[in-house]
Amino acid sequence: MDNGALLTDLYQLTMLQGYWRHGMRETAVFELFVRRLPERRAFLIAAGLEQALEFLAGLRITSDERDWLATTGLFGAEFIESLADFRFTGDVDAMPEGTIFYADEPILRVVAPLPQAQFVESRLINLLHFQTLIASKAARCTLAAPGKLLVDFGMRRAHGAEAALYAARASYLAGFAGTATVLAGRRFGLQVYGTMAHSYIQAHDDEAAAFESFAIAQPGNVTLLIDTYDTEAGAAKVVRLAPRLKRLGIPIRAVRLDSGDLGEHARKVRAILDEGGLTDVRIFTSGGLDEYVLRDLLARDAPIDGFGVGTSLDTSADAPYLDCAYKLEEYRGVARRKRSEGKATWPGRKQVYRRYDQAGRMRGDVLTIEGDPQDGEALLVPVMRNGERLHREALDVARDRALAQLERLPDELRDLDGAARYPVTVSARLRALAADVDRRVANA
Repeated sequence: MDNGALLTDLYQLTMLQGYWRHGMRETAVFELFVRRLPERRAFLIAAGLEQALEFLAGLRITSDERDWLATTGLFGAEFIESLADFRFTGDVDAMPEGTIFYADEPILRVVAPLPQAQFVESRLINLLHFQTLIASKAARCTLAAPGKLLVDFGMRRAHGAEAALYAARASYLAGFAGTATVLAGRRFGLQVYGTMAHSYIQAHDDEAAAFESFAIAQPGNVTLLIDTYDTEAGAAKVVRLAPRLKRLGIPIRAVRLDSGDLGEHARKVRAILDEGGLTDVRIFTSGGLDEYVLRDLLARDAPIDGFGVGTSLDTSADAPYLDCAYKLEEYRGVARRKRSEGKATWPGRKQVYRRYDQAGRMRGDVLTIEGDPQDGEALLVPVMRNGERLHREALDVARDRALAQLERLPDELRDLDGAARYPVTVSARLRALAADVDRRVANA
């Protein structure tokens, strides 16, 4: 994957040349937020900050990249030469990964010389948008199937290699146990899970022989896929095979179902396994799962112990994008505000304060300007100063935060239909600042 500086939109570079030519290098403040929640989403979970900070800390425009820019004919030679020293030297405040947030609340603020703050827009949105999208989807699965084993199964239909890796990371952050994607296990320290494909069964002349050969080859990880031909017949073969494997010291951990009415098959398979003395063999399911299917299966008391969630998770199929924005809110010490129809922003450097009720549940947020303290917890914290990271946070710390935040959600926001709306109040001082900016622009 080429994650160089040219992984950006052309207009970032054309604006950079304009800023360079006209000497516009004063401090700018940009904030990244989501304008509105997708349908059926009552909350979002911030994710991807680790990769965003890695990008900022390592930002360089290499000689090869500069040479290529020269071939485009779009940029002057002096400007291209100036890019040799281009670095990010600014400050970043952000909501820590795993923080629940709502529409219009900034999850990241960049304070830096205007060319730097502008140039990083595209990649920051790219990194934070995707993992936030997937973590928010995964959190809904976590809420729908509390206490169940959840595994990311979506690599093969993810939109590219980076998406597959970051979907595994984001889903783990939001409560999944691990992933089937091996490289994600290596890169992020995740538990990897896997069984077999139907092709393994089909490659053998006999289904029971396929089960046995797999068990002998993988004696410490025996999960058998039993629905290639007839699900209940497959379960019966597992029962007959189990004593022979036991004599070899090979336990059967689970069976997997991947098709049909998963709830009904699970019920029948559970009865067959139990009658055969395999009460400790778990049932794991996959195939077309999402949070709604999980909710419905558990509402039917389906005896399923774990779920592999794939395509719907890694593509966030029902809500495949967030209306993310990264907007200029201050330049040269003066608050700025976009007023475009349907896309107006709140000006200035902002902070979000969260209040909780006596039971520790989220009660409401206040969006205000920095320096206007409110009751509650300030959600944006310093993460980078002068281009240097202040600390690194382990993924498990962010995961613990996300799970704790989900526990603090009001009951109505845990509903998958997303009808309830969480109260976010805009402070009087922020409203007054917006009015001041509007008057100044009107009189300009």
